[in-house]
Amino acid sequence: MRALSRPVFVFVHGGSSNARAWGPLQNELALLGYRSHAVDLPGHGDLADSPAAYYNQPQDLAALAAAPSPMRGVTLQDNVRHVVDTLRRLDGRGPVVLVGNSLGGLTISAVANAVPELLDRVVYLSALCLSDPAMLTEPWDVVDDNLLDAVSARIAVPGVSEPGVARLNWRSAHGDPALFAELKAAIMADSTDHQFRLLLDSLDPDENYAVLEPGAVVRADGWGRVPHTYVRLAEDFGITPAVQDYMIRKADELTPHNPFEVRTLASSHVGYFSRPRVFAEALIDLL
Repeated sequence: MRALSRPVFVFVHGGSSNARAWGPLQNELALLGYRSHAVDLPGHGDLADSPAAYYNQPQDLAALAAAPSPMRGVTLQDNVRHVVDTLRRLDGRGPVVLVGNSLGGLTISAVANAVPELLDRVVYLSALCLSDPAMLTEPWDVVDDNLLDAVSARIAVPGVSEPGVARLNWRSAHGDPALFAELKAAIMADSTDHQFRLLLDSLDPDENYAVLEPGAVVRADGWGRVPHTYVRLAEDFGITPAVQDYMIRKADELTPHNPFEVRTLASSHVGYFSRPRVFAEALIDLL
């Protein structure tokens, strides 16, 4: 660590999510005496002008499909600039630990490539970590039996014209018990139904998959200079343990001198929302 003071945790959310998802974990960290900041990436959360048709009841699906996206024109580099600005504002206030979940792994990787000097550790909570450009274009040599892809296709809003944007109607699960159960099994099976309803209502409809681009691939001369931890979530059916292990192995091949420190939690994909104390203690234990 660069300083003796306690670190600041900076959280980067996953796909269709926002800073609100980190609230329960931030509360637990505060009770344990640790500071944190949760980022809304561009086009997400408080920075998003999400379609009104997503919130109206009853929903008008034609209007939802036609509404412009707050993700229009947003790139991975926009994400990076936004997070780096946060890191620069925190510089000098203690060590910084950058934490990402799911699709947020692409952003934290690109940030670590860009400003390794501002980071004391990067932590992947079952997050995407690409360490070879071929991982963007070629099939992965791993069996991926996740539950999320198929159920996400069922809530995808057809007819959205924004390039690279997927619009998911998470709120439709409230009126379909079978769909609700499938989504919960894929994302947060270790929660109560009430907790999962809270998560569903916090999610943004739009996500920009154009961030799956070469700038998200970790580099040995950037990211590889920063200590990095992978927190495996052993009960994750969104990014399965087999896929997590594959990404860990590939990254370690890139930086054998600086391999992942690997921890395992018995948790679902978004377990930090439903079981925040477990995750707070795990993050503190990394230090």
